[in-house]
Amino acid sequence: MLAEIEARRPKTQFEAKLHQNALLEAAAGKLGARQNQDLQEAILTEWGELFRTGLVAWGFNLSNPDPSFFHLTDRGRQALKNWTRDPSNPDGYLRHLDSIAKLDTVALSYLTEGLYCYAAGFFKAAAVMVGAAAERIVLDLRDAIVDKLTSLGKVPVPQGLELEEWKVKTVSDALRRSFDSYKGKKQGQMGLELSEAFDGYWSAFTLQIRAVRNDAGHPASVEPVTPDTVHASLLIFPELARLADRLTRWAADSLT
Repeated sequence: MLAEIEARRPKTQFEAKLHQNALLEAAAGKLGARQNQDLQEAILTEWGELFRTGLVAWGFNLSNPDPSFFHLTDRGRQALKNWTRDPSNPDGYLRHLDSIAKLDTVALSYLTEGLYCYAAGFFKAAAVMVGAAAERIVLDLRDAIVDKLTSLGKVPVPQGLELEEWKVKTVSDALRRSFDSYKGKKQGQMGLELSEAFDGYWSAFTLQIRAVRNDAGHPASVEPVTPDTVHASLLIFPELARLADRLTRWAADSLT
């Protein structure tokens, strides 16, 4: 639906305006839904979702405020800038994420719920869910590092990485200290590219995703988070997941 809206969106004042019937007819033709009641209902459901989530609204101008003309909202225009993987399009976002990183079932379940909360306009709930998914990634990475260190006989593990430690900030800080100690050019160390990725994206968890999650979970005002801050968390999240994947592989293959 978003792709069809983008294709039909008028670029000048003289082009045809966005119209419900034309859009739905085009979508039905592309999906082969003209003789398929189930597909037609699915199209109508997704069409309604675009209004419910605030991406489109009825009317062309004040002289034509009613259906069947419609227009993109500011939020809709923002989503269309990168519609295939914007958080406003949960399925596209998850496809993109799956192409660059693999999440365990727990992290994926929290992230998916967070995406649908965001698309529905429940931004505080989305912040908490995305923060929980990021915390799971950190704990999974800790587990992988501890498993490797234990297999090498390097016990006890560094303080803060103990498996019984559940405070994510403690674990995150301990991981940073450990990874910092492995930066360099010697055999078994992280190397420049991975070190730079770590420096660039690890702080995104501690300074952005986790901060927004804490603001939502421990509010000090009526609106502790905004749509923009949650959107930023979701845009950062795939890079955090990819970094965790790379660090896990490095630990398995090269950590000594």
